[in-house]
Amino acid sequence: MTHEEYCALFSDWAQMTEDRLAQLCDAYLPATAEIGQAARYSLLGGGKRIRAVLTLAACQLSGAPAEKALDYACALEMLHCYSLIHDDMPCMDNDDFRRGRPSCHKQYGEATALLAADALVTAAFEIIAHADLSAESRVSAAAILARGGGARGMLYGQELDKRYETQAATEAELRELHAHKTGALIIAATQLGCAASGAEQITQQALAAYAAEVGLVFQIVDDILDVTSTTEELGKPVGSDADNDKTTFVTLYGLDGARELAERHNEKALCALQDLGPSADFLRMLAAELLQRKK
Repeated sequence: MTHEEYCALFSDWAQMTEDRLAQLCDAYLPATAEIGQAARYSLLGGGKRIRAVLTLAACQLSGAPAEKALDYACALEMLHCYSLIHDDMPCMDNDDFRRGRPSCHKQYGEATALLAADALVTAAFEIIAHADLSAESRVSAAAILARGGGARGMLYGQELDKRYETQAATEAELRELHAHKTGALIIAATQLGCAASGAEQITQQALAAYAAEVGLVFQIVDDILDVTSTTEELGKPVGSDADNDKTTFVTLYGLDGARELAERHNEKALCALQDLGPSADFLRMLAAELLQRKK
């Protein structure tokens, strides 16, 4: 796969996700309600769609058409968006901007933003329940999404994130934090693709190992960009980690050390794919793009 082919496929899958999200919003998040408007504002207001693309890529790699996992990918994007709305609120990170626009609570008020996020996460499970896949697949997908987003996954990571605003984190504690806050939903992305395709266990394990490493790379690069980028480039405030006295990979290792750490985990991600052959080339290129990303 050439880089141009990778970019074209990523763009196609991201656009496929956008189009389906708009359709699902009409079905599950009516614009007649203000919470529906607020949910659409955050959900359809841009975003890299990396998690959705990972779901589609995992499905195709496992031998099924990527489109088969589309509703699962959209459900994951909805759950991820709900977490961002909550994360931006004053009781959490207190960020006024997201994706280059006022965050949901700044645009619609805290109460409406809270309800809009709740609407997104409940819609996500309704979408899975009605996906055009087997009952066994849908039950598996619901369990994957709940586990990745719940108290053993992302939410626990959010709890740890708040804890380490008031106390310094060790390297092990920082890794535990981000394995849950960031990594859990990235792993869930590949698992959802496998649930849609009926992937073999060995493929599931390889993709989960890849996703765990990619999730860590994603977070390390996030920490680097919070120091080196600008609000205009990222579309959200920079320097907020330092403002909140958070321990990051940059505060532990410095910029050069954090970059080297990201490269090491990128290599581990690639190693996890070594037995999957050329069919995993898209994921190899995605890992390289995440390592080099500027926003």
